[in-house]
Amino acid sequence: MSRGHRTQIKRERNESTRDMRPSAKLSYARVSVQKACFVLDAIRGKDVKTALAIVSYNPRYASSLIEKLLKSAIANAENNNGMKAENLYVAECYANKGPTMKRIRPRAQGRAYRIEKRTSHITIVLDER
Repeated sequence: MSRGHRTQIKRERNESTRDMRPSAKLSYARVSVQKACFVLDAIRGKDVKTALAIVSYNPRYASSLIEKLLKSAIANAENNNGMKAENLYVAECYANKGPTMKRIRPRAQGRAYRIEKRTSHITIVLDER
C-alpha cells in the first residue's frame, strides 16, 4: 500500500525520466531570442568542431555568448560524463524568452516611448555519435 513519502516517489520517478545528455544553459543573456536563434540554427545538428568554427567566425554578438556556452557544454561532457569531444554533436539548441527590462526614452513634447531590452535563456544539449 505505502511505497514511501510522496516526494520520494516523485524523486524516483523523475530519476528514471531524466535526460542524461551533457548540456549547458545560459540564463538572462542580454540578447533577444530572435537574434540568438540565427546563430543557434546555424550550429544545430553539427559536430562540435564544426559548430565551434561557425560561432568563432560569425560576426553576430550572440555568437560570442554561444561559443562560450558550447565550450562549457563540451567540458561538461568530458569531465562529468567521460565522453570524447570528437564524438560529440549538437543534439539540441534553443533559446527561450527571459524577462524584459522596460526603459523609458524621452521624446518631444513631454512624451515618453518605451524601450524593451529583451533577455533570453539559451540551452545547448550535446550527444554522442
